[in-house]
Amino acid sequence: MTTTFVEVDVRPILRAGGEPFEKIMQAVDALGPGEGLRLLATFKPTPLFRVLGSRGFDHQAKEVGGGDWEVLFSPSGAPADKVEPAKPAATDDQPWPEASQHLDNRDLDPPEPMVRILTATETMAPGEVLSALLCREPMFLFPELAKRGHAWRGGFEADGTTYKVLIRIGTAAEAGK
Repeated sequence: MTTTFVEVDVRPILRAGGEPFEKIMQAVDALGPGEGLRLLATFKPTPLFRVLGSRGFDHQAKEVGGGDWEVLFSPSGAPADKVEPAKPAATDDQPWPEASQHLDNRDLDPPEPMVRILTATETMAPGEVLSALLCREPMFLFPELAKRGHAWRGGFEADGTTYKVLIRIGTAAEAGK
């Protein structure tokens, strides 16, 4: 079966400092049978590989010059994984350990803060805590943390401009709790 690709070029959004995740997911949701997504971005969108992989897509990524990337997301033919989101730890009354890693992402443009946070979580052991400072609430990060079985707590600091999120590393077995 031949895959027809719908092109989504998010480079202008990224260069303007915007967050293209919603546009990408809308395009994916609109795909019909046998259709895939041809994504053009200003970086290699590694976190998106897992997101779309969980929805039944394989990927092929290649750098196309000038730091830009083309990624082809093709239907894998295998059923998409069903991953129940984890509940945010805001309802968790157990004490958390001190953060073992700290990231200050306030000066970074989207989606780099999300990329850095997800990359850091991949190197941490279950139960460890990551602290990250951001310039906005990371709405697109939360579903990704849930899919990975991580818990989080977050909110704006007293200055009203810094969002601090604490992420406790979980295990895949915790994703359905």
